[in-house]
Amino acid sequence: MARKSERKADLIVAAQRAIAEHGSAVRLNQIAEAAGISSSAILYHYPDIDVLLVEANRAGMERFYNERLNMIASITDPAERLALTISLGVPRGADDEEVRLLCSLGGEAARNMIYAVLLTSLYDRQVGMYQNILDLGVRQEVFTLAQDSLTIARNLVALEDAYGYRIMAKHPTLDYASAVELILDYARLATASALPAPNKSGHVTPIRSKEN
Repeated sequence: MARKSERKADLIVAAQRAIAEHGSAVRLNQIAEAAGISSSAILYHYPDIDVLLVEANRAGMERFYNERLNMIASITDPAERLALTISLGVPRGADDEEVRLLCSLGGEAARNMIYAVLLTSLYDRQVGMYQNILDLGVRQEVFTLAQDSLTIARNLVALEDAYGYRIMAKHPTLDYASAVELILDYARLATASALPAPNKSGHVTPIRSKEN
């Protein structure tokens, strides 16, 4: 059973690579090539290839929600938590396969209800994640919000998406660091807080001691 689960996990990764390279209309033989196995071997584990594609897309999304939640869970300072969350939501470069996968998914969402539901769910969860951070900052009297937390949260997710697409399109004057700083600039205005800037590895330098 463990070996079968491992094989399915490998196939999901292969499907993600194939989708990133060929788009959401990827074919079975292209996934098989990425996995280094035969098409029939894939069908043994996934008789319905659409199920594999949905699982691959869902797994690719977890980085932008569950993984971010795990990485910020131990941070108690709302300003640090908000800054790190922003830094983790931007692709490091145009070779980011998981973001390429999301871009392909976005292009197909208008024609595929399942993909549309997946993207809508991801968006709503990310908005909720940001809204919780903003509300926490208000309760701790760290943030003074310029608008309601839902509006700011929606704008933060929209900025992540917009700058992420520009990075994936290899915009000549926009990279990871500049995109993160632009989103942080908006967040500073929206929260009236001097949010810390993350370093190149994505870590945030504390702006005040934990004892305060």
